[in-house]
Amino acid sequence: MTTAVLTDRERTAVQAYLRLLHTVRAGFDAASGPPGDARRPPVVPPSVLAEAEQALRAAGLAGNEEEFFRLLRSWCPRP
Repeated sequence: MTTAVLTDRERTAVQAYLRLLHTVRAGFDAASGPPGDARRPPVVPPSVLAEAEQALRAAGLAGNEEEFFRLLRSWCPRP
């Protein structure tokens, strides 16, 4: 199995994306809560979004989601 060799900026972008993904998942988990509780919208801190956006811009991937996800798949392929 081959994997991509990422530049430092690409690696930073992938790591920021993964942090954003985990934060969003945690937000949805917290928002779902136990049955009967009032549903709250998930909260994603603006700093997490800003970090991901900055990392994508620095890697030259802002606005190029197709290339970013291709890079992500090649770096971290599913088994």
